[in-house]
Amino acid sequence: MNGKENGGGSSRMTEDARITIAEFERIVEESLPLAAAWKIETRALHHGRATLRLGFDAGFLRPGGTISGPIQMGLADVAIFAALLGAIGPVPGAVTSNLSINFLRRPKPSPLIAEARMLKVGRKLAVGEVELYSEGDPEMLAHVVATYAIPAA
Repeated sequence: MNGKENGGGSSRMTEDARITIAEFERIVEESLPLAAAWKIETRALHHGRATLRLGFDAGFLRPGGTISGPIQMGLADVAIFAALLGAIGPVPGAVTSNLSINFLRRPKPSPLIAEARMLKVGRKLAVGEVELYSEGDPEMLAHVVATYAIPAA
């Protein structure tokens, strides 16, 4: 996990993903309007893994010129949601029940890359982690662990 692109087409499924990038982005537009407004780009979507990119916007900066924590947390949350749906398919009712972030370094005022992977996916709960990077920089900015509640089928 180094902040580099993993490729992936807009409607291609790879490594047994249970949802396409196009299907995921449609769910984001319908159920996560803030994420859609941020124009988060899904770069890759696999079974239990996802790579997302958040383009830079000066509105994301807080005093001191760093990208705000809530922006980083929002990107991480959407990335784990993508990895989860890559594993279980289009279940938009899955919601975050816990999210913990460790800020490791100050992000550059640049696009952010989120590398997400699921650690465990059960019937009712799923746990995933995200590594955040400034685009083009191999040093991790933040490490996130989140739990998602999965609705009954």
